[in-house]
Formats: sequence, C-alpha cells, structure tokens
Amino acid sequence: MKAVRFHKTGTPDVLVYEDVPDPVPGDSDVLIRVEAIGMNFADVMRRRGDDYPAPSPTPFTLGGEVAGEIIAVGKSVTSLTIGMSVLAAPGEGGYAQYISVPAAIVIPLPQGFTHEQAVAVTAHGLTAALALRKAARLIPGETVLVEAAAGGVGSIAVQLAKRYGAGKVIAAASTPEKRALAEQLGADASIDYTSANWAEQVKELTDGHGVDVVLETVGGENVTQALSAMAPFGRMIYIGQSSGKTHLIDPWKLTVPNHTITSFYVGAYFAFPDIIQATLTEIIQLVLTDELVLQTTTVLPLSQAAEAHRLLEGRGTTGKVVLKPWSEV
Repeated sequence: MKAVRFHKTGTPDVLVYEDVPDPVPGDSDVLIRVEAIGMNFADVMRRRGDDYPAPSPTPFTLGGEVAGEIIAVGKSVTSLTIGMSVLAAPGEGGYAQYISVPAAIVIPLPQGFTHEQAVAVTAHGLTAALALRKAARLIPGETVLVEAAAGGVGSIAVQLAKRYGAGKVIAAASTPEKRALAEQLGADASIDYTSANWAEQVKELTDGHGVDVVLETVGGENVTQALSAMAPFGRMIYIGQSSGKTHLIDPWKLTVPNHTITSFYVGAYFAFPDIIQATLTEIIQLVLTDELVLQTTTVLPLSQAAEAHRLLEGRGTTGKVVLKPWSEV
C-alpha cells in the first residue's frame, strides 16, 4: 500500500510518499480501508521535531484520525462488521491507504455522515468541546477568546462556546477573511492577533474587564499578550504552540489577578472512552441537524501531504485539512 512517512525530521520535504507493507489485523483489531485522513497541527510539530507529548520514532507515519470502511475483522471482534463506515483516532499511522486499529477505538458512523465530516470532528471537535467544558469549565455568561478562530479547532470552538453559554466570543485570526469567517460562525467580535498590543483591543471589547477564558494555540510571545487580555480569575487553556516557540512565565505574576494556566492534550482523554463516545455522539448530532458547521475547505491527495503541511504551517488554510489516500489529483 501507499503511505507517507518521514525518515528524519525537518521541513515538509522530509515527507516521503512510498510503498509499505499492508497491515495485518490482530485478533482484537479491524482493518480499515482509509477514505479520509484528518490533518492536525500536531502532525506539523512531530514532522518538524518540535517538543511533543508522544514520541515519533522514525520511520514514522503521521495521522491521528481516519475514516473509512472496515474490510476485515479479527476473530475476537463481535461488535463491528465488514462493510461498516467508521472513524478511528489511533494517534498515528493514518497517512496510509489501510490501517489496522483496535476495535475498541472504532466508532461506527451514522448514515449520511461523510468520511470528510468524520475526520473534521474527531480531534478538532473533541479538542474544542473538552477544552471548553473540562479544562476551562466554562460558566454561562463568561467571555471567551478563541485564537486561530478560523482554523480546524477554532472554527468549532467559536460555535461550541456560544452553544455552551458564553456571553461573548472574541475571535483572534490573522487576516480579514479569517476574521470575517469566524464572525459568520458566531463570534461577537474579532481581532488581529498578529498586530502589536492586540490585548488592548480585547480590553476595549470587554469594557476594560478582559476575557474569562483564552484558548491559547500559538505559544511564544503571544502568551504574554493573552495573559494581559485576561480578566481577574481568568483561565488560559494551553492547547498548543503553533509558532514552535515556548514561553517562560513568572508564576508570581499570576498571583494577584488569580490567573490560571491549564494545559490540554486531547490524547489523554482517550483513556476515558465514555467521555469520548458521548462527546463525539453529541458533536455528530449537531452536524447532522445543521447546528454545527464544519469547515473542510482544503482537501488534497495523500501524495501531496508535503503541500498540505506547507499550507497549514504557513497559515494558508481555514478549517480542517483533509487528505485522500486514493486520489491522484
């Protein structure tokens, strides 16, 4: 089968589209013919060799989420059958035409829910929902700042924050087009977080109070501004650092305003399958009833994974980036 791997970390050019052995499912596994692969910024970080919570031993196959059709089942599998349309979030190995995964992590898709929609809600939908509910513990009426608000996580977080009761959602995005998209999705206001002193704009939009919750995704010096934009007792949920840069924080400066910084890694929640199942079921239902709009504007063949990485890393996309392993163009 064809897969995309990297044999060393570096620029997108290290991604190699090559032949690898077909996977063989174990007794408790299912074999999926992959129809859509969800791309996440975590893929970029692992390819670059950034600090990441999970190891990426080379040669490494990226791809934390896939959707497709079951074509074989292990002899111990009774709950899933050949021909089912499913999604799975194995964490790695998804940049391929086939993947073998434990049956326990496979979720059947309802009729009418496409493979592209499935990979758009898995990591990004779970991250947005769980970061707001579990990590931020969002209280109705609070103000939320969503960074990268036109991206895969951000575009869903804007919508879910409003649904979960946020009094005001402020979208932070780098271009007028992305800010307009975030406002179309429900953001009450938007700011350019690549501009100098954008925290002051946030304060003006909140009558000097600041925001109660920040979904922080950029890292680096952006963290300083985000902290300045927070209200007393504000919570920053540190989801990632797309800049590839970390930032040192003096805990003493958090004391007087009672600021809290909470790290968030969606992979850890897969240890709680009931939470994952319930959250995904909720999000899928919202999509099916047109109460949640998914952005999947960039769809490329798996063979063009390097170009997909360049676009995502260069902020050239909105919504979810999807790779198709059987497409040639």
